[in-house]
Amino acid sequence: MRRRLLAAALIPLTGALAACGGTGSADAGDDKTVTVYSVDGLADWYTPQFAAFTAQTGIAVELVESGSGEVVSRLQQEKANTQADVAVTLPPYIQKAEAEGLLAAYTPAGADKTVGGSANYTPLVNNYLCFIHNPAADPAPSTWDSLLDARFKGKLQYSTPGQAGDGTAVLIQLQHELGKQGALDYLAKLEESNVGPSSSTGKLQPKVSKGEILVANGDVQMNLASIHNDGSRFEIFFPAGADGKRSTFAIPYFMGLADGAPHGENGRKLMDFLLSPEAQQQVSLAAYGIPARGDVTATDENFAAVQKAMEGVEIWQPDWTRVLADLDADVAAYLDAVGQS
Repeated sequence: MRRRLLAAALIPLTGALAACGGTGSADAGDDKTVTVYSVDGLADWYTPQFAAFTAQTGIAVELVESGSGEVVSRLQQEKANTQADVAVTLPPYIQKAEAEGLLAAYTPAGADKTVGGSANYTPLVNNYLCFIHNPAADPAPSTWDSLLDARFKGKLQYSTPGQAGDGTAVLIQLQHELGKQGALDYLAKLEESNVGPSSSTGKLQPKVSKGEILVANGDVQMNLASIHNDGSRFEIFFPAGADGKRSTFAIPYFMGLADGAPHGENGRKLMDFLLSPEAQQQVSLAAYGIPARGDVTATDENFAAVQKAMEGVEIWQPDWTRVLADLDADVAAYLDAVGQS
């Protein structure tokens, strides 16, 4: 899906016409755009930020949303004729894009205030893996074992590892809980209830909210935003292991400049803008995310809601270098285990 976020109310008509090449050459008009390939989940923050960026610079933003794996797949397919300027995706896919030479080196202003980036990508918004359930799931699921209950047959769905960042995170979390073989054995059992593959975690939210399914995976930022901004009817939870402990890990949104970006200078300007203190201060207010900049302190009620949702949940840190090295083999083993190979 391709959307142009021009925010007409914020741009004078003459500016909008110029940005579209209403006068002058087609190349001049095209130079006033920047294309972002992004995983879904940040639209509530993107929309006002892109509008403000366009009003400030006259550069219109083209947004193409998809699953984390598809962001990288698009960059791969278009490598000989790059269409994107900026890529935003989750780990380990941002690391995969870097390893395959799909990103150009660029350090945005303010990157020194973030943690976990590299010469080719920078944290944009912090976030965490979670699950959601419809209120009709009574009793509410609370453990990994409870998700195997027969009552969830045909009423449970999770985004596919290898395609969606959040889905890949489910596989990583289960490997942490049960070991690699244990994770495959568990997912083979869970497949008896799974509705089917899904390349997008965001598309599962309305299905849970409407009661079409009762349980799905998600992430804290996207799910809280959907609950509070869209009135979605579901609750966030973190499945506990056999020891009764609940745990999760960070799956930040990372951004990088596309190698061969057709509007690289515009891409650099947008990355600087999105990492500015002013834009970062709006992350929790607009989208229930956590600012990537450590010098930006969120104090709003949305940030408090994130903290409350994660009370009592242990945070651990994957070794993303190892995750990336094993990714293809782990995804192949997963597809084999659930009969999708």
